[in-house]
Amino acid sequence: MKNKAKSPSLKLGLPSLIFICSLFFFIGLFISTIFFQGLGDARPRSGVRILEESVVDKEYDPLDHGKTGEDFVESIPFQVLSWRPRALYFPNFTSAGLCERIIDMAKSKLQPSKLAMRKGESAESTKGTRTSSGTFISASEDKTGILDLIERKIARITMLPRTHGEAFNILRYEIGQKYDAHYDAFNPAEYGPQQSQRVASFLLYLSNVEAGGETMFPFEDGVNMGTRYDYKECIGLKVKPRQGDGLLFYSLLPNGIIDKNSLHGSCPVIEGQKWVATKWIRDRDRV
Repeated sequence: MKNKAKSPSLKLGLPSLIFICSLFFFIGLFISTIFFQGLGDARPRSGVRILEESVVDKEYDPLDHGKTGEDFVESIPFQVLSWRPRALYFPNFTSAGLCERIIDMAKSKLQPSKLAMRKGESAESTKGTRTSSGTFISASEDKTGILDLIERKIARITMLPRTHGEAFNILRYEIGQKYDAHYDAFNPAEYGPQQSQRVASFLLYLSNVEAGGETMFPFEDGVNMGTRYDYKECIGLKVKPRQGDGLLFYSLLPNGIIDKNSLHGSCPVIEGQKWVATKWIRDRDRV
C-alpha cells in the first residue's frame, strides 16, 4: 500500500506566537487611533470639559425677546466653588479701574459697621464680632453710573430682579479687622418676624489683600457642623479676595429654608487692606 501524503503543517514556537499576537495588537491600535482622530471630539475624553469646548468662540444671533428681555447674548465666566452652600466665583467681574472709583466714592463716608442683634444681645455682648468700617451707597445715588452697571450684571447672573437688592454696603477691613461667622439670612426664631428674607449675597472684591481677609465658609458640605465650632475661627472653604472678582452665594435653599451650610465670615486681615462691595438680595421687591 502506498503511504498517504502528509499535508504540510506549520509548527510555531512560543516566541513566534507572541510576536504574531503583538503584531496584530499594534496594527489594530494604529487603525483605531486613525479612526477616532477622524471623529474629532466625538470620542469621550476623561477630565476634559467637552461641553464647554463645543461652544468656545462660537457666535450666536440673539433671539426675539420679551418686553423685559435683552437684545444681546452675554457670556460671563464663573466657577462653582460649592454646592453646599451654592457658591459661585466670577473672575474679572469688573475692572480694577472701576473698583478704585467705587473705593473713592466710599472713603469719606465710612462709619463703624453695625450688627443686627439677636434677641437678648447687646452692643457690649457682641463687641468685636464685626470690626470693619462701611457705608451704604445705592445705584441711584451714584451719578457716575458705575454701580448701576454692576447692579444690572448681578441681576443677570442671579436672575433676581434689581428691585430686590439692598443698597451696596461698601466695606473696609484694616489689619486685624474681621467679621465672625454668621448667616446673612435672619432666623425669625432669633431675630423676630421678618417681612422679607435675604436669598443671596454678592461680594465684589474691590482690592487685593496681601495676607488674610479671606471669605470663609466653615460649614461647607456639612464639615464642622455639629461640633463645638468657635465662630471666631477661620476654617473651612476660604476664598481669597482678588480685585475685580465676584463671589455669589445663596443663603436660602430652593424651598426657602435657611441653608445651614451658608454660615460665613471674613478672616482677619494680616497685611494690607480689604475693600469689598456687598449686595444683599431679598425675596421681595424693595421699592
